[in-house]
Amino acid sequence: MDKEFVKLSNAVSNVFKEVSKVVYGREYVARLIMAALLSEGHVLIEGMPGTAKTLIARAFAKAISSSFKRIQFTSDTLPSDIVGFYLYTVTGKGELVKGPIFTNILLADELNRGPPRTQAALLEAMQDRTVTIEGETMDLPRPFLVIATQMPYGSAGTYPLPDVQLDRFMFRVWSGYNPRDVEENVVKNIDYIDELPVEEVIDTKTLLKAIEMVKKVTVSDEVVGYMIDVVERVRADENVLVGPSTRGVISLYKGARALAFLEGREYVIPDDVKALLHPALDHRVRVRAEAVVEGVKPETVVERAIGEVPVPK
Repeated sequence: MDKEFVKLSNAVSNVFKEVSKVVYGREYVARLIMAALLSEGHVLIEGMPGTAKTLIARAFAKAISSSFKRIQFTSDTLPSDIVGFYLYTVTGKGELVKGPIFTNILLADELNRGPPRTQAALLEAMQDRTVTIEGETMDLPRPFLVIATQMPYGSAGTYPLPDVQLDRFMFRVWSGYNPRDVEENVVKNIDYIDELPVEEVIDTKTLLKAIEMVKKVTVSDEVVGYMIDVVERVRADENVLVGPSTRGVISLYKGARALAFLEGREYVIPDDVKALLHPALDHRVRVRAEAVVEGVKPETVVERAIGEVPVPK
């Protein structure tokens, strides 16, 4: 095995270990964020307030020695509050005031409380890692990771995220309340957690090398075929109105490579894909109204596809 591959894989695994120091009971969420970071994707976390979403983002930013900014979305948040604006003086000269989006890790808190026009301000940044202000296009720093949170559907004062916005998120994951033993552990160690004793274990240059190394992880034709078979089975389900996009398959592909890299493997196995099927596909599925009435959910459709599609040996 390539020595540089092993070195970078171990360095990235240390990030996960550091974050786990203060994030109790959220290892699965942290692992998905790490996979998205290595794949230059983005993560949507759905759940109630106070379930460690901000803590996870801050911990990651500190462990990788990167800048971190947070935007609290409200009904009166404007696009300029995110991307920035030009401030013109009496002389007519404009000075660029950069918005919080110019960072490495951006926490878009309660994204679905912002109006649609403001939500859309993130689209260009998430897809192309650029922003356009008054016709001028500017690059965002690398790495660039959006960790967005949203309140559960139907909560007061929320605007539903459109499909085009949801499709920009590599993964969606639920962050619920902790089991009793984890809750007890959090309460007893809250002073330690508040200090955020996370050490920098990787610099930006090394992280960018790791991102490039992930692209060298081998994905066999059989495994790629498995991803597409599952997606096609979901699309063909009679209860599905809109199925996963091609971007959903790409998310599976890139995410599986990242998980393999985190495990120190130079190749993807079917279990890497299976671990990502729900986070990568559920939010990309729209179920017919009559099926919803009967209790069918996107998760139900994806789970059925998982059970029906043969796993490659």
